[in-house]
Amino acid sequence: MEIELIDEGQVLTDKQKTIMTELIKKAGAKIGAPVHAELDVTIVDNQTIRELNREYRHMDRATDVLSFALLEGEEPIDWTSIVSEEDQELINLHLGDIIISIERALEQAKEYNHSLERELGFLVVHGFLHLNGYDHQTSESEREMFAIQEEVLSEYGLTR
Repeated sequence: MEIELIDEGQVLTDKQKTIMTELIKKAGAKIGAPVHAELDVTIVDNQTIRELNREYRHMDRATDVLSFALLEGEEPIDWTSIVSEEDQELINLHLGDIIISIERALEQAKEYNHSLERELGFLVVHGFLHLNGYDHQTSESEREMFAIQEEVLSEYGLTR
């Protein structure tokens, strides 16, 4: 999977960037996402994410993570029905963009009493799952999405 990580404020350490990239790949493997997919992750400040949230979601407030999926639907994407394993090597499907507010991540890490790495990991996996059709609009879909997130983070060693 090709992941472009854009750190607008140059605030992330190399270790944090590596963790985020590895977690996306781990989550991708867990849900069967195409290995040749690509996506962008951008780290911004509260002002930038607030502007995006206002423009695209009509909510005039900073949020922690936004996902802009190129493929959207009602259910998680079943990649096996869309792209065969043989065809995966022939395409680089752009899944979309994940935008994370570093300021909100820092606030939430402190609030939840865990590391910034854990919070960034949670946010990037959460955003990645949204790019793949997962949501938390119902209690059932929320349980499924959050179970995958926790599984990926726990397997990676980022527990609360």
